[in-house]
Amino acid sequence: MISRLLIIICLSCCSILLQAQELNCVVNVNARQIEGSEKVMFQDMQKAIFQLINSRKWTNDEYESQERIDCSILINLTERVSTNQFKGNIQIQASRPVYNTSYKSPILNVRDEDFVITYNQFEPLQYNQGTYNGELVTILSYYVYMILGYNYDSFALEGGTPYFQQAQRIVSNAQSSPELGWKAFESQKNRYWLVENALTARFKPLRKTYYNYHRLGFDLLESNLERARNTIFQSLKDLKPIHNVAPSSYNLQAFFNAKMQEVVNLFGEASPEEKQELTELLITIDPGNSNNYEKLRKN
Repeated sequence: MISRLLIIICLSCCSILLQAQELNCVVNVNARQIEGSEKVMFQDMQKAIFQLINSRKWTNDEYESQERIDCSILINLTERVSTNQFKGNIQIQASRPVYNTSYKSPILNVRDEDFVITYNQFEPLQYNQGTYNGELVTILSYYVYMILGYNYDSFALEGGTPYFQQAQRIVSNAQSSPELGWKAFESQKNRYWLVENALTARFKPLRKTYYNYHRLGFDLLESNLERARNTIFQSLKDLKPIHNVAPSSYNLQAFFNAKMQEVVNLFGEASPEEKQELTELLITIDPGNSNNYEKLRKN
């Protein structure tokens, strides 16, 4: 009887745990260029990162297991700087479900080259709000809150503000870091500017696009294809003012890194006139992917 009771308690605790966490994150640490005989250490790093991201509760909201946000983190380590310090890059991708379908729409795709971390094997990774937690944990927690911000923005107009603000606080706490990526003067395309822009007035059209594109566009595709596609088209037009004041901004690039192929696929069956207008718009505001948009016009 006692053992049965313990099993029920354990199952209940597991159920609560599954409901609590927000992220369903796949983590991959690639250290083939430097691992040598220490493969186990990098496997431990991968497990520790997985545990930090997937086991921690990052918001005050309750999530069912099927509501967790699908995302992935790929860390590519290319150089050993010292005994426990490594250099490389990190790529973060995230998606959100589309209503009444099995399709997941990408909401974030960022590759960060400012990645120099210290990792001590067997040392647990812990995030403590309000302090600088070392480069690895600080970068990971920053991107967790950016994922949450974009996800919430896609369901409610500017719904991600609290999470972008938390990411901005992480940037503020990291100003003492000796590594690149956290400071305004280092680059126009780093972690500082990604969240700074997200919270400024001139980038509000992008946040409006995240909502209209997903909630009023993709979520209605199954019920009214033409209306949903028109809404998505208009949401892309709303990005033109950002291009006018901040051409090739990091935030627009991050948006189209996630959305380029999806937009091309969606409008593949549109009218020639619509394709022509869309292609001209996209080449203007996302010139880096011009070749892909030209294919849309020709199909």
